[in-house]
Amino acid sequence: MRVLNHLELEPHLDRSGIGTSVRHQRKALADTSIEVVTSSWNGGRPSAAALKRAVGDSLFETYDIAHCNLMGPESLAIAAHARRNGIPLVVHAHTTAENFAESFRGSSAVAPAFGRYLRWFYSQADVVVAPSEHTRRALAEAGVDAPIRVVTNGVDTDSLSGFEALREPYRRRFDLDGLVVFSVGNVFERKGLTTFCRLAESTDYEFVWFGPYDTGPLASSTVRRRVSNPPANATFTGWIDDVRGAYAAGDVYLFPTKNETQGIAALEAMACGKPVVVRDISTFEPLYTDGVDCLKCETLPEFRRALERLAENPTLRERLGENARETAAEHGLDRVAEGLRDAYDTAIRDRDRPESTTD
Repeated sequence: MRVLNHLELEPHLDRSGIGTSVRHQRKALADTSIEVVTSSWNGGRPSAAALKRAVGDSLFETYDIAHCNLMGPESLAIAAHARRNGIPLVVHAHTTAENFAESFRGSSAVAPAFGRYLRWFYSQADVVVAPSEHTRRALAEAGVDAPIRVVTNGVDTDSLSGFEALREPYRRRFDLDGLVVFSVGNVFERKGLTTFCRLAESTDYEFVWFGPYDTGPLASSTVRRRVSNPPANATFTGWIDDVRGAYAAGDVYLFPTKNETQGIAALEAMACGKPVVVRDISTFEPLYTDGVDCLKCETLPEFRRALERLAENPTLRERLGENARETAAEHGLDRVAEGLRDAYDTAIRDRDRPESTTD
């Protein structure tokens, strides 16, 4: 089986959760009999495809299944090509209207219209892949008219190997001492930025957010204000070259996100044995268990008390971290490969394939 695993705007999404998920997909499939191509163009780029077309070849690469990870113009073109040629189409639902809101300037205002577009686009697929049961339900409730399969985004434990050795270098680099409460990923209000800062303002712990942020025209006013004038005990590092340094330097992973399709960084923190504090949202309801592999909170006082409990009780931190490792192990790349194979088999089996045509 030859699969087009396509990520539109890939160079610009390298630092995003979507980019990480796609890397996980490709690494997982590399250990299977599935052959993966990443460009829809014959020859790998438009110029090469044009030359091939001039001598009678197809513009498009040859593949048995098209798997799109975004929903822009290139993905629309791939979907149309798949329909014309009877190629099963799998679409990965990394984004919903709810988790698009509070991400960029103006994103909340356009989220309803964007949600209608997503419903239409996802409904073009033979199979939609959702990273969690919560996302599957959200898509179904939004009216997506296609079979939906849940496939974890996974966690690449091999890529985190050796993180412990980076603890002292990264703590020195960012002048950290004592208990460090940390987050990892792009800085958005949706990810709980205001809660993060208010907790820093009301406690004496060190707070660090490892991850890129935008202060340009696309940035929300909240992000610009918070990162430009952070609490005295809070640091926003911007992009770091080795994310292992974040998991090494931090002691308690804080994830007060308001909406997630799954949350890869939380899984990575768990894989590193870190105690995790999350907002009690429906995404995490079937994934994590309060008091077993994490602490779940709703209000600011609850978050504050959770951090106090962990600061005062090293045994609790160790127990939650050990259980968190076991939870993360359930989301290995072997599970990603298994889920994608099932999605591809379903797309082939269930598709009412039209007669093929040429480009």
